[in-house]
Amino acid sequence: MGVSTSKQDTVKVIVFHPERCNGCLACERACSKVHFQSGDGGERSAIRVSGKKGAFKATVCNQCGLCIDMCSVGALSRNKKDIVALDVKQCVGCQTCVAFCPTSVMRKAPARMEPFKCISCGSCVRACPEHALELVEKDVDDLKAVVYHKLGV
Repeated sequence: MGVSTSKQDTVKVIVFHPERCNGCLACERACSKVHFQSGDGGERSAIRVSGKKGAFKATVCNQCGLCIDMCSVGALSRNKKDIVALDVKQCVGCQTCVAFCPTSVMRKAPARMEPFKCISCGSCVRACPEHALELVEKDVDDLKAVVYHKLGV
């Protein structure tokens, strides 16, 4: 099983400012370049923007780590920066993490067997012309508490 203990107190996460978003999807295209070396966006992006002007939503991993213990082969763990990372060599492609993810941000793309997720690299932040995304430090325990609260736990 993966190790869910935190090495640091904080982790970098993507924060979305919907009032600034123009829906151009530059963030999705930048993300798909990181994960798939393609500027397609959409299902090849770990960040997803939806909605319409004035009501955009972004869904992206908040690095809570609740998926780590669900991986029966230990392919998920926190890296040295406390980002939840997937070891593709260890992953068997069972998709349990995708099904379990409490915020529905562990992604599956038809182009590969193993899932993928936000790695807080900041490519989407740099690509956004409106500065609607920001990479900020958050307390790991606070992230878990927010997810548990939203789930009614």
